Amino acid sequence: MATETFVLPGEILDPASLPSHPKLPLKLGPGLRHIPPNTITSTVAGQLCTDKRKNAVWVEFNGSRYIPTVGDLVIATIQKSAVDLYYASLSDYTPNASLPQLSFEGATKKTRPQLASGNLVYARVTLANKHMDPELECVSSSTGKSEGLGHLTGGTLFTISLGMARRLMLPKPVEQGNLVVLEELGAQGVAFEIAVGRNGRVWVDSKNVKTTLAVGKAIVETDEKGFGVEDQKKLARKLARDL
Repeated sequence: MATETFVLPGEILDPASLPSHPKLPLKLGPGLRHIPPNTITSTVAGQLCTDKRKNAVWVEFNGSRYIPTVGDLVIATIQKSAVDLYYASLSDYTPNASLPQLSFEGATKKTRPQLASGNLVYARVTLANKHMDPELECVSSSTGKSEGLGHLTGGTLFTISLGMARRLMLPKPVEQGNLVVLEELGAQGVAFEIAVGRNGRVWVDSKNVKTTLAVGKAIVETDEKGFGVEDQKKLARKLARDL
């Protein structure tokens, strides 16, 4: 289970506050910077969170600007293509990221996906630093499989806060993030599919547009109005009745 401590920008983390694992390397998430050889500092103010099982540490903060971090899962919008690359937008405030056209499962020069401007992809950040534009992939470099990444067809894209995106992506959103609205919709018999990006984007798809919009509304309203557990349940039941 994750533990939390409050940190300030520029604060050097106490090594005792970091998780340790006999086999897994330490994974740094958003809000942290490694200064060689072994100093780790916070770049934002927020809750320092650690996950001993994954040997990971990150800072939870309510920033409005997405800063790409290696390993982040994001929803990117294709802007244009070059000879071997696609250029995709992650947010309004970050440079376009590059996505190799062969970075898809089974892609060759003949079978690579033909993506147009405005198409959406679910991708992983593979390069992120202040001196270079971000780079993405839609395939696991270790297995060669998509593992859920790739072109998102159909559905509708919604914008949410970065904090809401992190809550949705928690291993157990209900227990760890007090986020029950999607579970309640499912319990009411509403069938849907979602993909969540760390960059504050959520893609929703279902059997019809009305259901898709209802699920998207549930997520956005919960985010914007800061609904607690009971309000989320009421909202989900109301939306399910109207479908």
